[in-house]
Amino acid sequence: MARDPGRPLRADAQRNRDKILATAVRVFTEEGLDAHLERIAKEAGVGTGTLYRNFPTRDALVEAAYRNEVARLCDAAPELLAELPPREALREWTYRFIDYAGAKLGMADALRAAVASGANPYADSRTMIQSALSALMEAGAAAGTIRPEIRPTDLFAALAGIALTSAAPDQRDQAERLIGITLRGLEPEPPAARPGA
Repeated sequence: MARDPGRPLRADAQRNRDKILATAVRVFTEEGLDAHLERIAKEAGVGTGTLYRNFPTRDALVEAAYRNEVARLCDAAPELLAELPPREALREWTYRFIDYAGAKLGMADALRAAVASGANPYADSRTMIQSALSALMEAGAAAGTIRPEIRPTDLFAALAGIALTSAAPDQRDQAERLIGITLRGLEPEPPAARPGA
């Protein structure tokens, strides 16, 4: 019997669900369409019945795993802003964006199959990510560390380009270098020195 999505989960059930989703991302990344749901359940430390109660089909699991990655990325923005100055919060979030992009790239075949079957794992993801990025950039602009004329859509496009070319795990150093270059481009220009100063 499938779980009632309107009812909140007990703490242990939520932990099991979180373990299933994290394991699913890893296994779909490693095995693509050949991933067995039984392996996901075993590696998550739950029974197959628990997996199927939460996710009655493979497509439901793929969609939920991807949406969970989006939610983790977006939820990180306010957490980082509460812990770090805006400049560092934005930098840390961009690293997490590359992690998210790597997971999405790894799950590409499984996501395509889910979309082909009628699922829509991408619904609202772009809006959610841009909203999180907007909050980080607004904090940076208020702190004077980001030029206010730069729009979140501009930085999103730059990050998407970096992810497209450098999201694989063996490209992490390159991704972080490109992020550094991009973030330096957001900084206000220092005031011009006065002649004779």
